[in-house]
Amino acid sequence: MTTPAPSAATTRSSRTSLITIVVVLVIGALLAVAGSQGGATIGGVPMFAAAVTAAFAIQFLAFVPAAILRSERFFDLTGSVTFVVISVALVLLAPAPDLRSVILAAMVIVWALRLGSFLAMRVHAAGSDGRFDEIKGSPLRFLQVWVIQGLWVSVTAAAAWIAISADAGGSAPTDWLTIVGVVVWAVGLTIEIVADAQKSAFRSDARNKGEFIRTGLWSRSRHPNYFGEIVLWVGVFLVAAPVLSGWQWIAILSPVFVILLLTRVSGIPLLEARADEKWGERADYVEYRDTTPVLIPKLGR
Repeated sequence: MTTPAPSAATTRSSRTSLITIVVVLVIGALLAVAGSQGGATIGGVPMFAAAVTAAFAIQFLAFVPAAILRSERFFDLTGSVTFVVISVALVLLAPAPDLRSVILAAMVIVWALRLGSFLAMRVHAAGSDGRFDEIKGSPLRFLQVWVIQGLWVSVTAAAAWIAISADAGGSAPTDWLTIVGVVVWAVGLTIEIVADAQKSAFRSDARNKGEFIRTGLWSRSRHPNYFGEIVLWVGVFLVAAPVLSGWQWIAILSPVFVILLLTRVSGIPLLEARADEKWGERADYVEYRDTTPVLIPKLGR
């Protein structure tokens, strides 16, 4: 009995996945090199470069059993764990960790633990994650999303990790900008938590099945959780900024990346298209869409 040859579509898909993996790894390498300039080293290896390498390595280690089991259940949890483990390791391994480093690590860790637990409970309740239904049977396509997650972790945490591993960390005491950054981060995290809790409560009510949420923060913005996410990473960057120099300013990619990801790539565009398809012909949804800002919450009525 002969094994059927892969179709042209499958071959193209595999080739695209391979190219994507290579491109993502190259971008990660460039980020590691740039962010390591002027930073501390461990045994001659730049700390930030080691952090980026570890972020990708953790995804690959988690991918192996996930591919064998064809399971995506620990995908989001692995991403959150990566943020936590590397942030803790950087503070512990830094030559002279200061208060700013501890604050930055704590900001990343608190956010990651909250997000990881939220996503893990959501997947557990649903039983599976529909995003992976078509790809987890293809090892190369499945690997692609894990590699992309490695880049997502590295770029998102770049501001905090570069600042923690910067040689200048100990010579830049915490100041008013640190306080502002922490406050901005706290406001963003609170908005995100409240918005997610309101949506979870809305969905858990059987009376709301098939409906769209338009109460609480969702009456002020169509995507308040994403607004909170953007705000909190801006706060992280503000805390990190005073110790950045030269190529370390590539850390600005952290909030910029989050903004572009949520507003132009996988966040708002996909959800808006899905909502228009589902409720676009309903007058109440059209009114909600036309009178409620897509991202930045309105203050007045």
